[in-house]
Amino acid sequence: MSISASFKDQEIFVTGGTGFVGKALIEKLLRSCPALGKIYVLLRPKKGVAIEQRLEDVLNSKLFDRLRREQPQTISKVVPIAGDCMKLGLGISETDLAKLTNVNVVYHSAASVRFDDPLAKAILLNTRATHELVKLALQWKQLKAFIHVSTTYSNPTVIDVEERIYPPYADWRTTIKLAETYDQQTLDIFNLKYSSFQPNSYTFTKSLAEHVANDYRDRLPILIFRPSIVISTLEEPVPGWADNFNGPIGMLVACGVGILRSQNCDPHIVADFVPADVVARALVIAAASYLKKPPAKDQPIDVVNCAVSNISPISMGQVIDIGKRYIRQNPFEKTLWLPGGGITTCPVLHFVRFITMHIMMAIVVDTLLRLSNEKPFLLKLQRRIFAAFQALRVFAVTEWHFSNDNMRALHDHVPKEELATFGFLQHANINYVDFFQNGIRGAKEFLMNESPESSSGARFRMKVFYVLDYLCRAIVYGFLLRLVYRLAVRVFMT
Repeated sequence: MSISASFKDQEIFVTGGTGFVGKALIEKLLRSCPALGKIYVLLRPKKGVAIEQRLEDVLNSKLFDRLRREQPQTISKVVPIAGDCMKLGLGISETDLAKLTNVNVVYHSAASVRFDDPLAKAILLNTRATHELVKLALQWKQLKAFIHVSTTYSNPTVIDVEERIYPPYADWRTTIKLAETYDQQTLDIFNLKYSSFQPNSYTFTKSLAEHVANDYRDRLPILIFRPSIVISTLEEPVPGWADNFNGPIGMLVACGVGILRSQNCDPHIVADFVPADVVARALVIAAASYLKKPPAKDQPIDVVNCAVSNISPISMGQVIDIGKRYIRQNPFEKTLWLPGGGITTCPVLHFVRFITMHIMMAIVVDTLLRLSNEKPFLLKLQRRIFAAFQALRVFAVTEWHFSNDNMRALHDHVPKEELATFGFLQHANINYVDFFQNGIRGAKEFLMNESPESSSGARFRMKVFYVLDYLCRAIVYGFLLRLVYRLAVRVFMT
């Protein structure tokens, strides 16, 4: 049976459908498995915005342009379900629960992607929500596949990560009880000790969520799917699509507009970036394999590391070099200064760069904005960038190695006639120059709301910034040389 045919008339429930992975997955299912039944998407009502409007906003985004052209009728198969992963029972009403009785496939991808969330919030959203969904899934008698989306970094103390469950850092039941009982201030006091000194609340609570899934492996058809750092699409529905500034694309955008000039990380580290459409394809195949053949209940839980660094390796230094070269050829419209700077393993050099190139520049720009009666923003933005990289620093100085035999095996499930639609290993040895060029074009279009190609004005400003950058460098270096000369004269004269 083909991958597409295995989803015929199947009903699917998706959490995290408004997230990066969730959107890519829903689009792929609708476009490549048009015979599926319905896709129920859990959506949190927002003040003044109904869930129907939230769903419409998602489906009207540029990501779904191709689907609207080719198969507009399939969009009606997406059904919103009101709920909240922070609440017990996911906050789903009895009326909506009745709609989910015949669900066949669950994709649980909802999670907080903030690495600096308070511990209590991360526990409730990443760990308890998994348990709440599992309890609901136990009532769905037609369920054939439960795909729990985790992360390859759920065990950050392990450098060589295999496709298996590792010992827990804490008991997940006790941890949920702590989050439900104690206030945030109390939890923060013993956070590091209790979490076995995990780098952040995200990796700790995602690890616990894996153990929730593992403890129910004999009662539900659960598979743990661990993507690494998800980045812009490689091929479909369009190359370069992304919906957030996380990962290397956000770093390149910050570098491209001139506000990120230095970062303290190792340029030689081989990072693990996996395109969003590769993740979506692998998720579809994983569920299809269970739809065709249920997992054995007496076997260890299936774990898939969706990682590609041993297939298409690239270092952080290479990413920066490609980005700087191409951004100068195709600059952003909102560029504040010449793209430049770099990454270094020397914390002292980074500190000097940060003070001179980040803080001082932000003060100057904000002062000019105040003088022109505009709202200052750059110093506040620099604080946010600094806080974000502090939370992510461990990932910038550590190189993990992920086994991915089970991921490669997923590709073997794809029939030859569907390789172009669902296969992903045919994209091994990614041309990263083309990939990041498309990623920057995508960032301009989908994130910055600019044209993919720079205007003549943007290109002219880039030439002006070249001249200004060299002048500023000449002034600064001249001042430093003069200072050194005067100091030298005083030393030798005495």
